[in-house]
Amino acid sequence: MSLPDFATRLLRWFDQHGRKDLPWQQDIQPYRVWVSEIMLQQTQVKTVIPYFERFMSSFPDVQSLAAAPVDEVLHLWTGLGYYARARNLHRAAIAICQQHHAEFPQDLEALQNLPGIGRSTAGAILSIAFQQRAVILDGNVKRVLSRHRQIAGWPGLSATQRELWELADQYTPSVRNADYSQAIMDLGATLCSRSQPQCHVCPVSEDCLARAEGRQAEFPAKKPRKTMPVRNTAMLIAIASSAEVYLEQRPGTGIWGGLWCFPELESSEQAAQRCLELWGLSPKLIEPQASFRHTFSHFHLDITPVLAYLPSTPQGVMASDRQLWYNRLSPPRVGLAAPVAKLLRDLEDLN
Repeated sequence: MSLPDFATRLLRWFDQHGRKDLPWQQDIQPYRVWVSEIMLQQTQVKTVIPYFERFMSSFPDVQSLAAAPVDEVLHLWTGLGYYARARNLHRAAIAICQQHHAEFPQDLEALQNLPGIGRSTAGAILSIAFQQRAVILDGNVKRVLSRHRQIAGWPGLSATQRELWELADQYTPSVRNADYSQAIMDLGATLCSRSQPQCHVCPVSEDCLARAEGRQAEFPAKKPRKTMPVRNTAMLIAIASSAEVYLEQRPGTGIWGGLWCFPELESSEQAAQRCLELWGLSPKLIEPQASFRHTFSHFHLDITPVLAYLPSTPQGVMASDRQLWYNRLSPPRVGLAAPVAKLLRDLEDLN
């Protein structure tokens, strides 16, 4: 007797065991689906939930997001990482309002033309929000399919990607497509996890090729390892009072694009000169701190914080609106790079 098809078994499991109480599964709308899908890229559900709820509270619809200052968007994103997602979210909201009259397109190509929306995210919006038959292929789905059919090769390779998309399309049903999309993501997030998959209760394990050979850990293939380069920087933490520290806004693109950071120095020896250049003041005390490492996807950054205590708060107008005396007792709602947020927390221990 042959097995029921992949989708039938998966949907039967989802009806009994699937997650149906996540915040973005309530009051399903294209906007809520879109924001959740962007937040869930490379980020676990338990991490995303509080961010999603705060985001929805501040920006309940695409119009409010489009009208918000990008600093406010980045502020609510602080700590979630991969900040290009937040910048693209804001840009896409503006485009939806200006080009589509604040209505989400119901077409795959039109959705993919919006900033930050790829093929899988567009598929999720069409499937979950618009009940269309659409195909998704996020990280969880790649893992399920790679194991089930033993798809060799790292999923980041174009040939492997094509094979996975073909298989995803083959398995995607024409009915209950929204439930199927949620079900296969749930399966990858819960039972078919990276380590210690629970194959004994998996609804599609009977014909899973990786399980049959005990090779689940080999699929999907890992990204080829490269030696991560290490860069070094010093961060000038200019302290003007017990509460005020100086921050500068980064350019809109590149590392920490649009976020507020401490000025970077080539070495701690440049701290006094930079203070003179910025404010014409010599610090009364300079204290380099222990270095720590912040890791990006493609390099390590070793950061040496340099505390520079100024004799007074510099007077006068800032040279540009990209400069800020950040009051730690009454912090402004701006986006902070993760190491900057950490260093600001560390300052609390010094007071």
